Amino acid sequence: MDRAQKEKMVDELGQIFDSSGVVVVAHYEGLTVANMQDLRARMREVGGSVRVAKNKLAKIALDGKPCASIAEYLTGMTVMTYSEDPVAAAKVSQDFAKDNDKFVILGGAMGDNALDVAGVAAVAKMPSREELIASIVGCIGAPASNIAGAIGAPASNIAGILSTIEDKAAA
Repeated sequence: MDRAQKEKMVDELGQIFDSSGVVVVAHYEGLTVANMQDLRARMREVGGSVRVAKNKLAKIALDGKPCASIAEYLTGMTVMTYSEDPVAAAKVSQDFAKDNDKFVILGGAMGDNALDVAGVAAVAKMPSREELIASIVGCIGAPASNIAGAIGAPASNIAGILSTIEDKAAA
């Protein structure tokens, strides 16, 4: 890797660290290519990504970034999972670690907040952005559907009564 490629890599990593809601760092020694492809596919499904980079370049890119606290985890064979959604990467990483004992979560960062292993697990238990939006929409939509049901109910009752009277008159 020449100097220009290294500078490009540092810039790319810097953009990742700036734009990500959460970054999780893990050791991946012993994972197969198929395992890594599975992890990448799971991350893509939730809008996240997986990045393997040289630790030294990642540490340079972290300088002055909100998530600079993860520099301490960048030793050995590390992989970073990240997403704009503050929960998605942590959730996928936690699930993947349960299935693969060679994927060991070291910690991470959520904005300025450093996360240890327990912190990543706690973030993974939180509802994702989509789940929160769905629950908010459900709360907003429930009263409207109740009102529509209350307004529509008397009309359907009257229609039922009228059809019963009509059936009796016809008989």
